[in-house]
Amino acid sequence: MAFGLLKQKKGIIFGALDENSIAWHVAERAHAEGAQIVLTNAPVALRMGEIQDLAKRINAELIPADATSEEDLNALLEQSMEIFGGKIDFILHSIGMSLNVRKKRDYTDIKYEWMAKTFDISAISFHKLMQGAYKMDAMNEWGSILALSYIAAQRTFPDYSEMAESKSLLESFARSFGYHWAKKNNVRVNTISQSPTMTTAGSGVKGFQEFFNYSDKMSPLGNASAETCAAYCVSMFSDLTKMVTMQNLYHDGGFSNMGMSPDVLDM
Repeated sequence: MAFGLLKQKKGIIFGALDENSIAWHVAERAHAEGAQIVLTNAPVALRMGEIQDLAKRINAELIPADATSEEDLNALLEQSMEIFGGKIDFILHSIGMSLNVRKKRDYTDIKYEWMAKTFDISAISFHKLMQGAYKMDAMNEWGSILALSYIAAQRTFPDYSEMAESKSLLESFARSFGYHWAKKNNVRVNTISQSPTMTTAGSGVKGFQEFFNYSDKMSPLGNASAETCAAYCVSMFSDLTKMVTMQNLYHDGGFSNMGMSPDVLDM
């Protein structure tokens, strides 16, 4: 069911790779709620083809951009404003990748050049994006900027490796830049800490299936799905959440407030 929450709003969504991606579901739900959308991902992701199908289905423009490149990000913002015929109402940053995790390097044997790349892709890109938009005054008043995070920013999950520090940095950027955006033109900046989700990237983490099951048992409501995360993102893009900013918002079925659940003992 759609409610027209984003009617006449325009936004950029990063990170839709395939139908398992949270960003994919956000794009579909935002479109259903009336938004005009620009989709973006790294050039290599765009060549995979699936995002092309999504763009056609929701009538979205597709612009390649390397999120670590200030030049690419600035070009993306400029082109998006040309397409929209004005400023941007919302942005979703749904980007995360660790070379150390992908190449199965243990946390105690990390390659630091790979760690630096992880931080650049997964967190610093968020600052670059916001700084570019800030300098060119690209956001409409009362706009909304979101990034997707994970509770490993606050808790220890050994196999999540340096992605945990990436999410901590991401959340810090939201708080720090959130102040400046609020003072500039009432734009709000938040992160959403989502349950473990069966995305292409997430399922590549060692032991993911076991932890997904554990989290599902620990959470009174169970794990939050990509579809429900999309609905939450839409609410944060809408005018219903105008006074929420600089927050890390847990969307995890209650997992973040649990100590122990009897259900886990039965696993």
